[in-house]
Amino acid sequence: MSSCGGERPRDADERGQRITRTDVLTAQFPWEQAPPITTAPTTSSSSSTTTNPPPSIAPHCSCKSLTSSANTSRCVFMHVRAFLVMPGAETLQGASVKTLLVTVLLSVFMFQLFRTVGLRAFSMASETYASGTHAAAFVTCPNDKVAKELARGIVERKLAACVNIIPAITSVYEWKGEIEEDSEVLLMIKTRSSKVPDLAQYVRSNHPYEVAEVISLPIDQGNPPYLKWIADIVPE
Repeated sequence: MSSCGGERPRDADERGQRITRTDVLTAQFPWEQAPPITTAPTTSSSSSTTTNPPPSIAPHCSCKSLTSSANTSRCVFMHVRAFLVMPGAETLQGASVKTLLVTVLLSVFMFQLFRTVGLRAFSMASETYASGTHAAAFVTCPNDKVAKELARGIVERKLAACVNIIPAITSVYEWKGEIEEDSEVLLMIKTRSSKVPDLAQYVRSNHPYEVAEVISLPIDQGNPPYLKWIADIVPE
């Protein structure tokens, strides 16, 4: 039995029900009833009306004289309830959740950013490529059969690392004073720039056209592992 009177509610002890935040804010317990406050009446100088000061609404707490476990539980309960009804408590909780979410999102974003930058830096550091070392060459063929034969011969002779066959292109050109339009197949060839003269010589020797198209463009930059693969396949 505490000094404030009353017994602990049977709801929490005997039935073991969980006390929620709403219960804490709305419950009225016997030990919350503070002893009556007696004050001396004050008399106004201008009138004979006697007034009493309003009673204090602060919770009665015996923190300074905890003599039993009941007093301790009551004191902790009163302070928890006071914190929950503290002005700005809801705002503080909302701000904490927002701060946590922003922190998590920033962490995920920064991880992906650092990972991408790190992989790119590693790839660039593992192989330094000089612009123009490799080239992409283009050759037109009259049909798929000629295109496949040329492509296989080019790769077998190490004149290129890869040849892409692009079918069904339409070419419009002038030949011997006439405007011609033909359906052709395009070869896109990846090789070293130093191999382009040998590539052109091979195409001239095996192409059915009187004037075969062989043009090339230098590769400025690209995926370092792919550029390294070209260098490994095609000797200098």
